[in-house]
Amino acid sequence: MIGKNSLSLIIAFVVFACGNDKTTSENAAPLNVESLPYYHTPDFNPIWESDDLDTLHTIANFSFTNQNGQLVTDETIQDKIYLSNFFFTNCGGICPKMTRNMEKVQNAFETEEDVLFLSHSVAPQVDSVAKLKTYANNFNVNDKQWHFLTGNKSEIYEMARQSYFAEEEPGFNKDSTQFLHTEHFILVDRNKHIRGIYNGTLELEMDRIIEDVQMLLEE
Repeated sequence: MIGKNSLSLIIAFVVFACGNDKTTSENAAPLNVESLPYYHTPDFNPIWESDDLDTLHTIANFSFTNQNGQLVTDETIQDKIYLSNFFFTNCGGICPKMTRNMEKVQNAFETEEDVLFLSHSVAPQVDSVAKLKTYANNFNVNDKQWHFLTGNKSEIYEMARQSYFAEEEPGFNKDSTQFLHTEHFILVDRNKHIRGIYNGTLELEMDRIIEDVQMLLEE
């Protein structure tokens, strides 16, 4: 038989658990969701529906150079779905892990021309075209699909912080003298809207990215 004190503790626990049910959060996905949310602000609060997609945040125009010395611009990703991240070739810790993880996603869509990958160097002053080419050759990189990018440092940092919301803390007041370091992979749809953010160091996240990319391909 359960004593009065024990019964009170059980009731209190149930009330506490129900009161902390994360599924009631405004950030939770609606039931039976068949599409991905949109992300409009650096806090990455999801927007599940919008009456006017043209008012949502989009990736700004850009122009960088890839590992083959080719110019890659916003026209390159026009009407494409792509995954973006930030790294540097001398990074011996998480960057190779992130690149291997992105390689897994690339391999899942190796025959899909509408899926691209953009890896931006956060140390473009040392990551020359030749150095990016050597780095890319260490992985199973499809040059037509996966671009390792270098260019003007301040432009890359501005893109990362203001277009991709790449850092944990909003970077609108930071400049290129403050080093950029982020583990995030950012998924962008055909209309340059952010549709997903992931931890690029976790291999398990790649399975989720593959599912989400497939969902965008079917939109």
